Amino acid sequence: MTDVSSRLLNLYRGIVCDLDGVVYRGPQAVPHAVETLATVRRAGLGVVYATNNASRTPLEVADQLRSLGLILEPADVVTSAQAGASHLAQILTPGSPVLAIGGAGVAQALTSAGLCAVNSADAAGGRKVAAVLQGYGREVNWADLAEAAYAIAEGAIWVASNTDLTIPTARGIAPGNGSLVGAVRQAVAIDPFVVGKPQTALYELSASVLGGALADTLAVGDRLDTDIEGANKTGIDSLFVLTGVNDIADVVMAPTLLRPRYIASDLRALSNPYEEPAVQCDRSQVTARCTDAEVVIAADGTMTASGEPEAAMRAFVSAAWKARDTGLLADEKEVRHQADAVQIAAQRAAQD
Repeated sequence: MTDVSSRLLNLYRGIVCDLDGVVYRGPQAVPHAVETLATVRRAGLGVVYATNNASRTPLEVADQLRSLGLILEPADVVTSAQAGASHLAQILTPGSPVLAIGGAGVAQALTSAGLCAVNSADAAGGRKVAAVLQGYGREVNWADLAEAAYAIAEGAIWVASNTDLTIPTARGIAPGNGSLVGAVRQAVAIDPFVVGKPQTALYELSASVLGGALADTLAVGDRLDTDIEGANKTGIDSLFVLTGVNDIADVVMAPTLLRPRYIASDLRALSNPYEEPAVQCDRSQVTARCTDAEVVIAADGTMTASGEPEAAMRAFVSAAWKARDTGLLADEKEVRHQADAVQIAAQRAAQD
């Protein structure tokens, strides 16, 4: 358990940081992200930016992050395409032909891993491949998916960068790589080996780039079902931030595999003092304390909270988890209402 004098950046040697919803939202940096990550680097920690997006090359991602004010090299970016190529390089002989489905990041990852990237046109012309690496790309079409299906049906190893069903765009929610993988799956009736979050390969590759042990690595993300679940499966601690997809109500209702160790409004939690809540439970109530904050959840579902809002939010989550796990609290609607209240208070305080 961390105490009040601890800062998370003092407890780890490396950070694996998600991008969308953590570092940026659309073209803009998330408030406090750039400054905090600069502080982390000055403290001597390595930072790897890990993304499920296989379409872009590490250089393209690094250029975007540098435009926001971050200092990094392309080698500090790890994509799911790289994780997929790394996996294939371990099981194929060097130079093996691999059908590259997706954006430029897929083909480059294969080439950098010592494999031969084959496009769908060459595959249609009779080029045989040993494997298929399928990642997202805006130009992916029916012919690409068909060639992937043909190759897989003939025995090619099938690796998918990720299976996110949707992606956010400026115009709304659009089909993601998981939807395209699903189309191929319908044709071949088998499942691919998936390397992106929430599976472990992307985190394992990121940790190897950092050069430290998993125990010395902290994952940071905004999505419970990818960032946090993947970290838990890999065996590394995680920090959940409220700047992206999920909210505190989602965190409270999450099963154990999707629960983060640390919770914060934003990335400043990395450099600010952080205390983990202490929880006590009896038949009538659950009490959680964090710095000066105290949250009590009674058996009838009532909740009282006091103290600094950010600490109270963390205490509430710990208390609610304990109450739900022990059967003391079962009213999901009331839990979500309480979660919304403590989140609003914490976010208002964070803006002051």
